Amino acid sequence: MTKAYAPADTAGVDTVVDAGILRVTINRPARMNSVTTASLNAIAEAFEAHAGAPGARAAVLTGAGRAFCTGADLSTVDDLSGPPSSATIDAANRAVAAIRSFPRPVICAVNGPAAGVGVSLALAGDLTVATESSYLLLAFTKIGLMPDGGASALVAASIGRARALKMGLLAERLPASEALAAGLIAEVLADDEFAAGVDALAARLVAGPSDALGATKAAINDATLTELDAAFARERAGQLELLAAADFAEGVDAFLGKRAPVFGTKA
Repeated sequence: MTKAYAPADTAGVDTVVDAGILRVTINRPARMNSVTTASLNAIAEAFEAHAGAPGARAAVLTGAGRAFCTGADLSTVDDLSGPPSSATIDAANRAVAAIRSFPRPVICAVNGPAAGVGVSLALAGDLTVATESSYLLLAFTKIGLMPDGGASALVAASIGRARALKMGLLAERLPASEALAAGLIAEVLADDEFAAGVDALAARLVAGPSDALGATKAAINDATLTELDAAFARERAGQLELLAAADFAEGVDAFLGKRAPVFGTKA
């Protein structure tokens, strides 16, 4: 294997091109692959850099260790006294847009929990495959926020308004088997067969008619994700308001303190 995009490694994202497959791995296992602004930008840069590369006929996005991505790294949140920054939201939107617009099929290999913006990343791919033990969790309301990274469009486009609202409002874990039954993901594989199954699927895509697969991806995504760009804008505006609110400060404090939040009590 040859290293294809070394700059991304410094942000906890590894990128390798091998046998026609672009492999992008979120590599922050000590933090359950929670992401920072730099991590999200690195994911975007990896897909953008290889968008026209003839050697990348398919792509796989996954996580190192036992998680896919557990959302934004709240341990990096320090000063909540000033105006909220849009940097992480913009980076998340950029990463999801880069995966969506990548001209070849993208497999999102969910090898463990996908939470928060990790759900957005998982669903940005064209074939989302998960282990039996995995789950998806729109955890945003647990810390006083709303879904972002295009999640409001990505989820609803697959499973409809009622189920999307249940996921978004109640922030309950959705096991991989239920996500498959709901039409949110494409396939569930046994944990011990997962790596081999993902490799076989990627190899099948690499061996296929690359231009036809790319055109099919684009056509279906264009037909079903018509609200994605608008969702980015709506979520950005709403999230910036929520980031400045007392409930978010309470949510972060409770999360870091490993206690249940008490919302609506701070001025």
